[in-house]
Amino acid sequence: MNSAAHSSNRSQSVASFEPIERVTNRLVGAAFSPHRHDTYTVAVTIAGVQTFNYRREIRHSLPGQVLILHPDELHDGHCHDDAGFSYRAAYVPPTHVQAVLGGAKLPFVANGVSTDPALIAAAFNLVVDCAGVADPGAYEDALYDLANAMNTAAGKATAVRIADRTAVTKAREFLETAVVCGARLDQLEQVTGCDRWQLSRDFRALLGTSPYRYLQYRRVDLAKRLLREGATLADAAHGAGFADQSHFGRTFRKTVGLTPKEWLRSGLFRTIIL
Repeated sequence: MNSAAHSSNRSQSVASFEPIERVTNRLVGAAFSPHRHDTYTVAVTIAGVQTFNYRREIRHSLPGQVLILHPDELHDGHCHDDAGFSYRAAYVPPTHVQAVLGGAKLPFVANGVSTDPALIAAAFNLVVDCAGVADPGAYEDALYDLANAMNTAAGKATAVRIADRTAVTKAREFLETAVVCGARLDQLEQVTGCDRWQLSRDFRALLGTSPYRYLQYRRVDLAKRLLREGATLADAAHGAGFADQSHFGRTFRKTVGLTPKEWLRSGLFRTIIL
């Protein structure tokens, strides 16, 4: 039996970036012939065993592992057994990675397959969690984490510098005013006069989280207040600036550990810290 179920779409990243391509694929019996991409291939194996030739060696990717194939590297792909395999992937242009790393040499992940927890988490976020999310800040945040996780996995050190506290304070204050309308890194760059990716590093260093996630925390705080005041889930999602109720639910659960409905049922919404 030779079959393949495949879906592909191109999703807009951020205003200064071209769209990236994402695919969801299942192969049973079929195979990819040797080919190359001019992008990084970032793929998460969902089920089965994905087998491929890469840099003259046979590699295997198991469920939960991640493939990071370097641009212009020849590779193929085929089923390890009759069960086939499923994966999801995103094709990230090296220019996007360079934007984060500021002109450093592109990181090369040895063997093409990684079990590094940080890299897996970053890849899963970019490939799965960001798929279909309308907020461009989600891709900015995921791209930053992926580029730095690849850099670390490749054994490259990150230069240490003193964080710009003034720029971070300006960015935080701006985010506090943009909870509902949202903000992108290019806007923070204009507000602070600091390079967006350096600002992102400094923000993490001084406040322990990224500008995007800081904004999501403030949105969840606002949604909690609206729910306490009797708003419906849909109204709370809209009032707090979420693109839709699905995005609201995912973000709320990542932040609180419960869905909005579970949080309301738990009685925790009655706990107010003075």
